[in-house]
Amino acid sequence: MATIPTLPSRDDVLRMARSTTDITGQLLDTAGNLTRIALNTFDPRDGSGAEVLRVLRRTTAELAEASASPQAQEAFYRIVETLTRLGTSGAPLAVHPVSERAQALLAALGDSLLPVLEAVEPAIEEFAAALGELVEATSPLLPATAGVAAGALLAVTPLLCAAAEVLREASPELRRIADALTAALAPLMPLQVALAERTAAAGANVVRAALPPLADLTEAAATAKAARPALIAGEELLVAGLERLQPGLLAGASRTGRVARGVAVRVSAAVSPAAEPGVVVAVSPV
Repeated sequence: MATIPTLPSRDDVLRMARSTTDITGQLLDTAGNLTRIALNTFDPRDGSGAEVLRVLRRTTAELAEASASPQAQEAFYRIVETLTRLGTSGAPLAVHPVSERAQALLAALGDSLLPVLEAVEPAIEEFAAALGELVEATSPLLPATAGVAAGALLAVTPLLCAAAEVLREASPELRRIADALTAALAPLMPLQVALAERTAAAGANVVRAALPPLADLTEAAATAKAARPALIAGEELLVAGLERLQPGLLAGASRTGRVARGVAVRVSAAVSPAAEPGVVVAVSPV
């Protein structure tokens, strides 16, 4: 016979009612905060709501104007065409038997790399912060770098177009070259596979033989206390050498800057001699 479940006690009922009341109160407080934020943002009596609406209208108008240009329409058309081609060419790969093995390989790699990623996460965060500070410090150079990159791309574009045109015209010859390479390399594939298997076996044997001595050497080096003072002394010597070289490096950099400035002044005077006739500018490095 099935047992009758026990009814909750009075304390359990009070505890559940108290928890339900607390959760309901938190939800109501959150809804009230959201409503207050919305009212403060879009309140017509305050300047913030009108400013937000003005910025939204301006942004929407600029986006509409930019997307209505022929260049933007052509770019959108090319993006859609490229995505369509990628989808058409990549769809057969999704049902190919190789995709299952690739997915299994990715899953195994993910399971293996997850502890490594968790271990290096603090170092990556510190590196990202330092890289962000470096980018922020070098921000004045970014426009010039972008201009140089854009110029380089514009200079390379005609070369790429010419190369694509030549290769398109020479497609029969390229097909003949591919067929000849395939016919020449096909008999060598079994031999290469056999050599690869022998190489893998030999490498595996070497690794198996080398790992135990390497582990012993690593343990011995980790437990050896005599090498620590030598390492610390070497680091101190390196830092002291850099500190001694610092004044010379600073003086050399300053002298190089003065020489470059003098050369720039001379070049400017030689390029535009009619700017101030009768004035000769000469800067000699100190």
